[in-house]
Amino acid sequence: MSRVLLGVSGGIAAYKACELVRLLTQRGHEVRVVATQHALEFVSALTLQTLSGAPVRSELLAPDAESEISHIALADWAEVLVVAPATANVLAKLAQGLADDLLTTVALATRAPLVVAPAMNVNMYRHPATQANLDLLAKRGARVVGPGTGDLACGWVGEGRLVELESIAAVAEACTTAPTLRGEVVLVSAGPTAEPIDPVRVLTNRSSGKMGFALADAAARRGAEVTLVAGPSSLPTPYGVQRIDVETAREMRDAVLGALERATIVVLAAAVADYAPARALEQKLKRESSDSFTLELVRNPDILAEVVKRRGTRTVVGFAAETDHVLENARGKLQRKGCDLIVANDVSRSDIGFDVDRNEVAILGPGPDDLREVPAGPKAEIAARILVLELRTR
Repeated sequence: MSRVLLGVSGGIAAYKACELVRLLTQRGHEVRVVATQHALEFVSALTLQTLSGAPVRSELLAPDAESEISHIALADWAEVLVVAPATANVLAKLAQGLADDLLTTVALATRAPLVVAPAMNVNMYRHPATQANLDLLAKRGARVVGPGTGDLACGWVGEGRLVELESIAAVAEACTTAPTLRGEVVLVSAGPTAEPIDPVRVLTNRSSGKMGFALADAAARRGAEVTLVAGPSSLPTPYGVQRIDVETAREMRDAVLGALERATIVVLAAAVADYAPARALEQKLKRESSDSFTLELVRNPDILAEVVKRRGTRTVVGFAAETDHVLENARGKLQRKGCDLIVANDVSRSDIGFDVDRNEVAILGPGPDDLREVPAGPKAEIAARILVLELRTR
């Protein structure tokens, strides 16, 4: 993972920098923080230091750090510089090359990519000077993320909210990730499906969609154009990903096939229901109506099989969620479906698989000895490994 230098400037959104540090460290990055003096009036250095595990720097000429010329050392250490929140004042300094504090001096000295996440009053954001500064930074190669729109701390409503932290993290990661999938169009399915029994009840499963969302995020960070077909899920859409929400298996089939024509890589990670009620009741089934209830089920479309039939030159990756004889069952599925790879995982375990942040998988290819076991780790890391192996099949 990457070395992220986080610059925090003095706006009310500075308190969100704590959560951003936590998010980045959870995703495996090493984080150091440079805060302006005004930022430390909103959030304490001790909090940021505790979350990052490294001292927070705020003084340009700090006696305890100048033996290594701290602004140069920090500038050289960083693989990406993220300024979040970026106030109108700091944006102006960055655009004009001013260096009157540690953060802006580091920004001048570093060769690392710059990411800025504006946060301020809507009128300050709309001011021609701020817009000109943002345009100038973008022309120089800085990545501008946000701002979001909504209620602001000052009481106004409009642009100026700090954008979602996941988006900031995703852009920072993209800056340090090799664009190995640039030019590819990746189609990913994720999450469960929900098959209606009546207006309030559905048949579904325990899939959260986290693995599929991690795959979409990993592909986008590697430069691919990504379409994510998602079953019912409250997960945020990964930055730069086009999302299509569906409910049922048939809706997922239609969405996947509708997006298939442009896709060059297809990764079907969704836990699609094999069966659906033959007929959904128009009114809610009352408990008092009967002591028992028989539900007739019919087979849902086999999305993976249909995609393989239409594969052309596309690479197709399927998933096998198993509770027993994991490798044996996954190998059988690979042979029946005819896809390039099958990713198998044991969903009977509580520490990996469904609705958790970690996974442990085996990736099977067409050859009898084509097996790569990926040890337990965050789903983001598992997703990256799957994409690396997918590229080797091409």
